[in-house]
Amino acid sequence: MSKTAILTGASSGIGKAISEVLLDMDYEVFGIGRDFSEAEELALRPSFHRVELDLLNTSEVEKTIREMSKGRGIDLLVNCAGVGFYGLHEELKVKDISAMVRTNLEVPLLLTNLLLRKLKESKGTILNIASVTAQQSNPHGAAYGATKAGLLSFSKSLFDEARKYGVKVTTILPDMTDTNLYRNADFESSKEENARLLPADISDAVKYILQADPHMTITEFTVRPQLHRIEKKP
Repeated sequence: MSKTAILTGASSGIGKAISEVLLDMDYEVFGIGRDFSEAEELALRPSFHRVELDLLNTSEVEKTIREMSKGRGIDLLVNCAGVGFYGLHEELKVKDISAMVRTNLEVPLLLTNLLLRKLKESKGTILNIASVTAQQSNPHGAAYGATKAGLLSFSKSLFDEARKYGVKVTTILPDMTDTNLYRNADFESSKEENARLLPADISDAVKYILQADPHMTITEFTVRPQLHRIEKKP
């Protein structure tokens, strides 16, 4: 019998790659995103359900998640949606700081709150896609790093709170990945081979975690390219 996953950020980048892997693993996937124009092929998969939703509309999120999960078991929650703005902290726009805090931290907390009882019933899994910035100093990315550090802290506490119910909680910590996360930055991931991660590298990590022996939980999974290089945008 197939399992059911709810995934945010499903319409592009890492979330799209994870959606494809989950479908290949026979999950029924409810993929949440704002614009699926880059992921039209997902809609052709019978087990993929496109959910167009603004995650910052809290009342609509709560209504949609409750309707989506009503009368249905939920086996997996993947909090993948993220946004980043970079630069000296005093130069960031207030609205951009708010968008990062809400998207990167508040939304995963809210979705987990709404779905945790279901995940306890299924002895399910929560995967939070954070960043290596959660564990280091981040000049020119202080606010972004803080949101990811908060997500990592939440994951650690949640695992200790919910492990006795059979719930697994894993934080995946990718290094710079070739996605549109850096569209608001003056830098981007290197195009040199072995100096960047691809979305498929993160989805491979998801597959590995989900296929691990059920007697253990991988609480943190860091993924880095072999070389450490970034490029300044022209």
